[in-house]
Amino acid sequence: MTPPIFSPKKLIEVALPLDDINVAAAREKSIRHGHPSTLHLWWARRPLAAARAVLFAQMVNDPGETETGDKRFNATKRKIEAKRETLFQIIRELVLWENTNNEEVLQRARAAIWESWRETCQLNRKHPDAAELFNPEKLPAFHDPFAGGGAIPLEAQRLGLEAYASDLNPVAVMINKAMIEIPPKFAGRAPVGAIPAAEKQVKTLEDWSGARGLAEDVRRYGHWMREQAFQRIGHLYPQVEVTAAMAQDRADLKPYVGDKLTVIAWLWARTVKSPNPAFSHVDVPLVSSFILSSKAGKESWVEPIIDGDRYHFAIRTSKPPAAAKDGTKAARGANFTCLLSNTPIDGKHIKGEGMAGRMGAKLMAVVAEGRKGRVYLNPSDEMDVLAKSAIPTWKPETDIPPDKRSMFTPLYGLTKFSDLFTPRQLVALTTFSDLVQEARTKVIADAKAAGMADDGVGIDAGGMGATAYGDALCVFLGFGVSRGADAWSSLASWRNQVDATRNTFARQALPMVWDYAEVNPFSTSCGNWIGNSSDWVWKSLLNLPENGALSFAFQMDASSQSISLNKVVSTDPPYYDNIGYADLSDFFYVWLRRSLRPIYPNLFATMAVPKAEELVATPYRHGNKEKAETFFLQGMTKAIGNLAEQAHPAFPVSIYYAFKQAETKDDSTSSTGWETFLEAVIKAGFSIDGTWPMRTEKQGRVIGNGTNALASSIILVCRKRKMAAETISRREFQRELRNVMPEALETMIGGETGRSPIAPVDLAQAAIGPGMAIFSQYAAVLNQDGSTMSVHDALIMINREITDYLNPDSGNFDADTLFCSSWFDQYGWAAGDFGQADTLARAKGTSVAGVHSAGVIESGSGKVRLFKWAEYPSDWNPETDNRMPIWEATHHLIRALNQQGETAAGSLLARMPTRGEAIRQLAYHLYTLCERKKWADDARAYNELISAWSAIVAASLETGHIDEQIGMGF
Repeated sequence: MTPPIFSPKKLIEVALPLDDINVAAAREKSIRHGHPSTLHLWWARRPLAAARAVLFAQMVNDPGETETGDKRFNATKRKIEAKRETLFQIIRELVLWENTNNEEVLQRARAAIWESWRETCQLNRKHPDAAELFNPEKLPAFHDPFAGGGAIPLEAQRLGLEAYASDLNPVAVMINKAMIEIPPKFAGRAPVGAIPAAEKQVKTLEDWSGARGLAEDVRRYGHWMREQAFQRIGHLYPQVEVTAAMAQDRADLKPYVGDKLTVIAWLWARTVKSPNPAFSHVDVPLVSSFILSSKAGKESWVEPIIDGDRYHFAIRTSKPPAAAKDGTKAARGANFTCLLSNTPIDGKHIKGEGMAGRMGAKLMAVVAEGRKGRVYLNPSDEMDVLAKSAIPTWKPETDIPPDKRSMFTPLYGLTKFSDLFTPRQLVALTTFSDLVQEARTKVIADAKAAGMADDGVGIDAGGMGATAYGDALCVFLGFGVSRGADAWSSLASWRNQVDATRNTFARQALPMVWDYAEVNPFSTSCGNWIGNSSDWVWKSLLNLPENGALSFAFQMDASSQSISLNKVVSTDPPYYDNIGYADLSDFFYVWLRRSLRPIYPNLFATMAVPKAEELVATPYRHGNKEKAETFFLQGMTKAIGNLAEQAHPAFPVSIYYAFKQAETKDDSTSSTGWETFLEAVIKAGFSIDGTWPMRTEKQGRVIGNGTNALASSIILVCRKRKMAAETISRREFQRELRNVMPEALETMIGGETGRSPIAPVDLAQAAIGPGMAIFSQYAAVLNQDGSTMSVHDALIMINREITDYLNPDSGNFDADTLFCSSWFDQYGWAAGDFGQADTLARAKGTSVAGVHSAGVIESGSGKVRLFKWAEYPSDWNPETDNRMPIWEATHHLIRALNQQGETAAGSLLARMPTRGEAIRQLAYHLYTLCERKKWADDARAYNELISAWSAIVAASLETGHIDEQIGMGF
C-alpha cells in the first residue's frame, strides 16, 4: 500500500488578507497603458493582482500547522498569527500594481514559496515517489488548462514557476504564447530595427533587459508598417481643407481657413427605405443621437435639413434642441421614425430591409483634428464617393455564429464578418495584415545584419535565431492588426460625452450599431494605428516578468489533456453560459489567421475557432437550454476530473468562478450556472475546502437596479476527495452544519484577532466554503427517501444556517433591538399602526413606550416609525445613555461614519467597547434582510459599516481604549 503524502495546509485553505487583494484587483481594472491585458482583448480576464495572490497563497504553507512524520505540532496562537501576518504582508505588497516587477518584493515571495516547498519535500523524503514528486532543488511546474487571457500562467511565471498554458481556442493560445512563451526566448536582446526617421537620435546605450528590446522593435517596426501603409492607401484618407465658404456661418472654423485638417473619423448613419409609401424610394437614416459633443461650452450637433423628399446634414455649434438627443430613435431596440414623414420604423421592417440587402449608410458628419480639440465638419458628396470607392482585394467571408444572445448583427443582414467593415476599413485591414509578413522578411534581414545567429528554424518549431525572431515580431504586429479590427469596424461608435470613439467590444457581444464611426488609421487621435495598435502592444510587454522561466502554451482540450500531471493547477474555466468565447473570438481569428497562418499553420488550420467542444452552455448550439446544461455538466465534470487525477498531490487546486444573474429567493443566493459548476467540481472527485469572494471588477454600487450584486469572482479551493469517503444522511449533514457553521461565520465576520471581516455583500459566497467542505467530503448525502442530495438543496441548507446565525433572535440581543429588527423587516422606514407595534413589542418582551424612550422610534397619532440613521442626534453620548439598544448603537455608528468619517466612528466605538461584536452581527443581518428585499441604499449603509470596520477599530484603538470584548482586532 502506497504511504500517504504529507501535505501541510496551504495559506489559501486557512486565511487571506481579502480586503487588500480586493482593493488592488479592483484598482487594477482602471490601469490601461502598459498592462499586459492590453496586448490583445480577451473577455473576463482576471486581474494580475488576484492571480498572483491566489497562486502565492496556494503554494505557501499555513503557519498554523506543521507536520513532522506522523507527529503533528501546533505552534502557539501568537506565533502562528505572527508568521501568518508575515505572509499577509508579502501578499499586501505583492498585489500592488506598482510592485508588478519589483524584484525585492517578488524575491521575498519566491523565497517564501521555496521555504514551504522544501519543508514539504522534507516531510515526504521517505515517500517512494519522492524523487519524482518532491525534488527540493526544483519547484513543481504550473499548468492552467483553461488559460484564456493568460493572467494566471503569467503570474505563475512571475513567481518563479515554469508555466504551462493550454486552451482549445487558438486566439487564447496565441495570447499565452505572446505573454509567457515568446518573450523569455529573446530576453535581454537589443532591438535590431531602425529608429523611425521622424524621431530624434536616441542614446546609443539603453536598458534592454527583459522584454524591453523586443518591445522597442515592436514599436520601430510598427512605425515602419504605418509609413508603408500610408504610401499604399493614404489617398483614401485625405485631409480636408477649410475654405472661406465652409467658415461663412461657422465662427469656430474661421481660424482654420486655408488649413488642411486631418480627419479623425467619419460618422455614418445606417439607412433603410422609408415604410411610408410616399417616401418608399428614400433611404432614411437610423440615428441614435444627433449630438456630436455634449461638453459644456463646446456643444456640437447635426441638424437634418429636409427639402421635400430629400435631406442633408449640417453641423451646428450651439446648444442642441432636446429632440437632437434621440436622433430618429423612437424607443429602445430597433425602433425609429422616418425623418421625412415621422412614420414609425419598427424592428421588423429594419430586419427585412437588412436581410434583403437594402440597408445602406449615409455620411452624417466628419470629425477632424483641431489645434485645441475636435473640429466638426459638414459631410460632402466627394467624401462619400471616395469612401465607397475603396475596393478590397480580400475579405473574411466566415459566417457570424447565430447566437442571438450576443451576436445581434445577423438579425439585420450582417451575417458574415466582412459585413462588419466598410470597404475602406477592409482595405486598411488587409493592407496592414499583408505588411505583417513583409515586416517578417525585413526583421530577419535586419537581425542577421545586427549579428544575430540564425538556424533557419521558425518559432513554432522551437527556433531561437533570427528567423524565429522575425516570427516573434510578426505575432505582436499581428496583434496590432487585431486591435485595429476592434477600432476600425462599423460597430465602433462615437461617444459624444468625451469626443472619442468607442471600440467594437464595449461589452461581450457584437451589438448592432446604427450610427457608427469610421476611424482614420493615420490620424494622431483616437483609434489610429500608432496610438491604438502599435503603442498599446509594445507598452504591454514592458510589464511582463523580467526574468521569466521558459514557459509554453499549447492548443489542447481540457477534457483530454495530460499536461497537468504533477503540476500546480489554478484555472479560470468558462462560466456556464456567460460568455461565448469561441463565437466572439472569431472576430479576431479571421484577421490573425490571415497574418499569422504562415508562422503557426497548425494553430490556424481551421476557417474558424473550434466550437463543438467548447465548454459553454450555449442553447443554440445544443438545441435547447436543458441539453446545453447537460453538455456543460458532463464536459466540465470530465475536465475537472482530469485535474483531480493529475494535479500535484501536495497542493490544492484553485478554480475561479464568476457569477451572472444571481437570484435571491427563499433566503438564499442561487444561480443555475453556479450550482451546475459546483455539481461538476464535486462529481469530478474534488472536495471543496474553501471559497473566497474576490472583487475582480471596478468597484461600483453594492446592489442596485433591483438586483443583487455578488462578488465578481469566487475562488474555489479544492483537494481530491478521499477514496474511502463515506455516505451520510441528510440529518447528519444538517447536524454537522450546525456544529461547524457558527464558528466559521464568526471567523468570517471578524471574530478572530487580526482578521478583517468579510463584507456582508460577500458573506453568502464565502460561507459556502465551510458548508460545501462538509458536503463535498462525503461520497454522497442521502435524503430521507434514499435519493442523493443535490448541490441546490445543499446550498439552501447552508444559506439557511447563515440566516439563522445572523438572526438577532438567535443571539443575546436586547428586547428593544429584537422589536426594531422585526418592525424593520415588516415596514422598513415606513410608519405602521400603533396596535401592531404594541403587540410585537409585548411579544419581544418590551413596550412601545420603552422603545420610544430609547430614542429609536417616533410614536404618535396612532402610528409608529423607526428613525433613519440620518435622524439620530449628532451629540449623542453612549456613556450617559441609560437605555441603549444595539439597534441604536449600530445606527449611531453608521451616522458617525457617513457624516464624519472613520475617525469619528472609531471614537464613538471606543465609548461603547462591549457593543462591538453585537453591532457587527446586527449589521450583517440587516444587510442580508435589505438585499433580500432589494433595498439597495439601505443595504449599502450596512455593507459600508462592515467594510470600514477594521479602520473604525483602528481609530478606536488610537483613542487609548483597549478592550478585548469588542471582538474584531481587539
